[in-house]
Order: sequence, then C-alpha cells, then structure tokens
Amino acid sequence: MHEQTVSPSAYRFQPHWEVLPVGTQLWRMHSSRFAADEFKPFQPDDRAPGRFHGTPEDPYPCLYAAVDAETALAETLLRSVPFDRETGMRLVPWSAVRGKSLHAVRTRCELRLVSLCSGPALAAVLQDNTLLENEGREHYATTRQWAREVRAQVPEAMGMIWGSKRNPARRALVLFGDRLAGPVDGPLAPLPYRSIADLGSPDGIKEANQLLEPLRSAIKEPLHR
Repeated sequence: MHEQTVSPSAYRFQPHWEVLPVGTQLWRMHSSRFAADEFKPFQPDDRAPGRFHGTPEDPYPCLYAAVDAETALAETLLRSVPFDRETGMRLVPWSAVRGKSLHAVRTRCELRLVSLCSGPALAAVLQDNTLLENEGREHYATTRQWAREVRAQVPEAMGMIWGSKRNPARRALVLFGDRLAGPVDGPLAPLPYRSIADLGSPDGIKEANQLLEPLRSAIKEPLHR
C-alpha cells in the first residue's frame, strides 16, 4: 500500500462483493481463552493488533478466519518466518502455538464481504496489493484506518476477504462482530469434531505439522515443557 498522507475519507469507494452462503465452513487459529465462535473484543492496549483490527474511533470486535485449516495456520504462524538453510523448511517456534487452538466453524447466516481478491477489487477501494503484503505495527496502523473507512462508507459490509499472502490459492477473511448480530445462537456454529484444541500439545503439533507440510513448514517440538 502506498503510504498516504491523505485521509481515506477523501476517497469514495465502490467495493466489489463476495457473498459466503449459509453453511460455509471456515477455520480459525486463536488463543485458547476464546471459544471457537467468539470474536476478539477491541483492546486499546493490544500489543499486537492485526491488519484490520478496530480503532479507538471504531472499536469493533473481529474474528480472522480462512477457507481451510492450513491457510488459517499459515496466516498466523508464517508471518516473516524465513526458510531455514539447513532443513529447507520454515520452522515455527513452539511458543507461537502455546495456548492456541485451531477450530472449524460453520456460518449460520449469509456473509456479505468486501472483496480484496483482485486488482480491480483493490482499486475499487483505492488500494493495491501492498495493502495485504506489507507487515509491521506502523503499516498496520494505516491498514486499520483504511478498514475503518471501508466500514464507514459501506455499512452493510460484514467483513472483508482477500487472497492469502502465505497460501495464495486460498482465501483469508476478517469478520466484523458488530455487523453479525442476526442469529440468536450467533453467526457461527462451532464444529468441535474438526478442531485441534491444544496446538502446543504433542498431538496438536503432529496434526498441525501434517497440515503445514505442503507449505514446507513445521512447528518445532519444545526442548522442555
């Protein structure tokens, strides 16, 4: 994304849409202190806010997910992880999965998402692929402001969807918790039979590494527990 001094509100967006039907299965990796279908609340003192988290001016709860399990893991675990010269693998430290879970959920309602999945779709919100490629706290401060403006201009948007940076053939997405208050039981139904409740356990590491293997990535076993 071009670092711009002009406020996003100076532009008028014409977003492209992608609609996920009821019953769509999604995957999310998250802190085990959250339930599978629980949105992360806005935290003004968050030390590691995500690319499209809320802001103090628009403090919405959010939930990141992906269309498959390996992409959910890759989007979270492979950020800025280089390939190891000796093994030819991207090696993820155990600390990155300690206290984390991987869960599948199914949508209980139709999700109307702003698409960022193509050049024209990004241009429709006055952006290019660097909106999704660049990383770091300083860059995320800008991307969060852009998400806030998308929400302001497109109040019917329930989230945004884009091509995964670390598994480009697949898609990742963010859902806006305040835009999904419809179903009585919540917008997402947990699917516990497809979950890895403890990614830091020996069994959890084994299952996760099977998913990550095609991406030449693996979680390292801890030396001591």
